[in-house]
Amino acid sequence: MNHSGMEREILDLLTKNKAGLSLSRIARELHMTSEEKNLLRRKIARMENLGLVLKLRKRYFVRPRSNITQGRFTASARGFGFVIPEEESLSDIYVPAQYAGGAFHGDLVEVQFKDKGKKGRPEGRVVRILKKGKKSLLGLCRVQSGQVFIRIFGDASLQEIPITCTGQPIPKSGDVVRLQRDTLCLEEILGGLDDPGVDTKIVIDRYFLEEDFSFSALAEAEKAPDSVTPQQKRGRVDHTGWQTFTIDGENAQDFDDAVSIKSLPGDKYLLGVHIADVAEYVEAGTALDEEARSRGTSVYFPYKTLPMLPEKLSNEVCSLRPREEKLTLSVLMEIDREGQVLDVDIHPSWIRTSERMTYDSVLKIIEGDEGEREKFPSLVQDLLHMKDLARILRKKRLKEGGLDFDMAEPELFYDKGRLCAVGSSSATEAHRIIEEFMVSANVAVARFLLSKDIPMIFRVHPKPLLRDLDDLRQMLTHFGIDLPKANRIDSRDLQSVLEKVRETPDEKFVTLRVLKSLRLAFYSDENFGHYGLAKDEYTHFTSPIRRYPDLIVHRTLKGILEERKIEREELTAVARRCSEQERAAEEAERELVEWRIYRFLREKLGDEFEGIIVDFTKAGLIVELADYFVDGLVPYADLGGDYFYQKNERILAGRKTGKAFQLGSRIRVLLVSVDPVIKRMNLVISN
Repeated sequence: MNHSGMEREILDLLTKNKAGLSLSRIARELHMTSEEKNLLRRKIARMENLGLVLKLRKRYFVRPRSNITQGRFTASARGFGFVIPEEESLSDIYVPAQYAGGAFHGDLVEVQFKDKGKKGRPEGRVVRILKKGKKSLLGLCRVQSGQVFIRIFGDASLQEIPITCTGQPIPKSGDVVRLQRDTLCLEEILGGLDDPGVDTKIVIDRYFLEEDFSFSALAEAEKAPDSVTPQQKRGRVDHTGWQTFTIDGENAQDFDDAVSIKSLPGDKYLLGVHIADVAEYVEAGTALDEEARSRGTSVYFPYKTLPMLPEKLSNEVCSLRPREEKLTLSVLMEIDREGQVLDVDIHPSWIRTSERMTYDSVLKIIEGDEGEREKFPSLVQDLLHMKDLARILRKKRLKEGGLDFDMAEPELFYDKGRLCAVGSSSATEAHRIIEEFMVSANVAVARFLLSKDIPMIFRVHPKPLLRDLDDLRQMLTHFGIDLPKANRIDSRDLQSVLEKVRETPDEKFVTLRVLKSLRLAFYSDENFGHYGLAKDEYTHFTSPIRRYPDLIVHRTLKGILEERKIEREELTAVARRCSEQERAAEEAERELVEWRIYRFLREKLGDEFEGIIVDFTKAGLIVELADYFVDGLVPYADLGGDYFYQKNERILAGRKTGKAFQLGSRIRVLLVSVDPVIKRMNLVISN
C-alpha cells in the first residue's frame, strides 16, 4: 500500500481533533522521534498539496472530502470483495457481494463508501466500472438439459450465466472454460477442474501473473556467459578459497545466497553473506530488466514456478550452484558475543560454494546426528559456529523489540501428482540461521546506503494503527492478558503476548490476532523503519534472483562501490509496483494451496475433525480445521434452535440454554459439505 501509513495516522488523529492540531502537537500525539518529525513535515506538506488537509493559522484540519473514490477491485472466492484505493491515505474498502456492481477481480472501479461499516472498517458499493481488468473470463461449466451454464471465477454475485455454444466443441459439466467478457462467447476449454495444472492456470489468470518471457528477454539471457570470465573478475575479491555454502529448502532451484563464517580472536566471528550479482547480467533499460520490473517477484506454486528472470539466469548463470565459480556481492561483518556489528566490509567478489545444503540436513548436523555429520565433516564446525552466532543475533533482536511469529504453514504431499495428505511445516533452527544472517546483511547494506544520502528503496513496516492496537487490547483482556493503552503499546509488549501464549491452547488464535493487528510490510522510497524486526534501517538485498527491489539495491550499491554515476530510477513507482506484485504473488500462492485443500476435503465428508473457533458472524460460527488450515461455517440453525448473542468480544451465548462458545476454543466438528470453487465448507458440532 506504499507509504500510506503515516497519512492514515495523521488523518485519524485530525478527524478526532476537529479544532485542528499544530505540527508539533501531531508529532507528540504520534510519539515521533526528531528524525520522524522531519519526515512528518514533508508528509503533511504533500497531504496539503493533495487537498487531504487544510492549514489555517499554524493548525492542520481534515479537509472535507467526497465519500467516492476509485481503486482496484479484488474479489474473494466467497463472493465479497475489496477495493484497494488509489488514494494512499485510505484503507481497503470492504464491498459486500450484493454491492459489487458487476465488477470482476482486477477492474478499476469507482466506489461510494462510509468510513465505518458494520465491522468498524470502511465499507462501500461499486457505482461504476472505470476500466475492465480483463477482456476474457474463466468459469466453471454445468450442463443441464442441453443448456450450458457458467459460474465465473471471482464473480461476487456467484450466479450462473447461460451461454450458447455453436459450431465448436461443447464443454461438459465440470470443465473450466474461457469466455470473451463482452459477448460471453466461448474461447477455450481448459479441461476439467481436477485435471492436473488447470487450477494453477486459473490462479495465474486471476492474479494477472506472467508465464512466458518475451523473445527479446530470452535472447538477452542466452547471451550471458555460461561461466565467469577473467574480465568479469577484475576489481573483485577472490573468495573461492573460503568455505562457503548455500542452505535452502529441499526443492529450491534458484540459490541467491551463500554464507561463510570464521572464528576470530577475542571471541568474535567474521560472518560472510555472499549474494548472487544479478546486476552484472541484468542491466537497467534492457528487455530483461523490463520483464523483471513488470513481474516484480518470482511466484512459487506446487510443481510450477513463475521466475522473475529466465531460467538461463535464475537457475544457471546467477544461481550459486555447488562447485561452480559465481559472481557475488559480499557483506563481511565482524560481530562480538553481544551481537554488536563492529565492522562491515561490502565489496564485489567471486566465490565457489562447496555444498548445496538443505534445512533438514543442517538441522540434523547441529542437533548432533552422527550419520549426517559423517556426510559433511568439513562443515560441522562452521555450522556449529553459525548456530551459536544466530542465537546471539536472535536474542539481541528480540530484546530490542523484534517480533517472533512461530506460525506453522500448510505443507501438501503428493503421490504421482495427486494430493494425498496435508501436513504442517514450521521454521526450525536451521531456517533461523539463514533468517538472522540475511537480516544482518540487509541492515548493513541499508545503513551503508543511507550514509551516502542517495535515493534508495527501503523495506518498511510501519507501526500498527492505534485503532487496531486498541481492538487487540480489548480482545486480549478476555484471555487474561493485559496491554497498556494503545498509544503506549510497543513491539516488546506484543512479543510478550506471543511468549505468554506459546505452547498453550490459545497460542494459534492469539498469535493470529496479534498478526492481524499489524500492517503489511511494503517497499518505499521513504524510510519508516521496520516495526516487526525492530530495525530503524532496513532494505532487501539478499534475493536479487527472485525480487526486483533487491536488484535495484544491488545496482545502487555497485554504483557506489565502483564509483560510477548512479542512474536515478523512478523509485516511487517501482516501489509501489513491486509491493502490488508481491501482494498478488502471496495471495495467488495461498489461494492455490487453500483451493487444493478444500478439494482434498471433499473425500472426507462425514469425517470428524478438531477445530478452532476463529470468528462469529451473522450466519454462525467460523471454525478452522486445526490440521488443514482452512475454515468452515457452523450455522446457528444447527446449534439447537437457541437464539445466540455476543456476550463480549470473546463469548457467544444462547439466551435459552446458556450454552456458550468462546473464540479460540477447540471443538469437534463433522464435515457436511464442501464447495471448493468458492472455498465454502459447512460443519456441524460433533456429539
